[in-house]
Amino acid sequence: MPTHPMTLLTIVCEAHARGRVLDLLRTTGAQGWTLFPVEGTGAQGGRPADIPEYTNLQIEVIVKPAVATQILEQLGRDFFPRYAMVAFTSEIQVLRAEKF
Repeated sequence: MPTHPMTLLTIVCEAHARGRVLDLLRTTGAQGWTLFPVEGTGAQGGRPADIPEYTNLQIEVIVKPAVATQILEQLGRDFFPRYAMVAFTSEIQVLRAEKF
């Protein structure tokens, strides 16, 4: 079965940014995403996952490379100055490209 090149965009952000990030994904054409609470330590210090309002979220979305670029540009411009957040991409291959 043939595969199709896509981009997996991973965003790790504070829970407070959830609504705005999901709105961005919707407006840029993402068809869906996976979201789950995570915890860890980084430049902003530690964030435990036991208090929902203060936890970090990891959001994963599979999109076309051009859409990933658009989302990253908007995150860098509009979100990074306001929220504790990181984002990164991985080039992947998917079946059923029409799902994305």
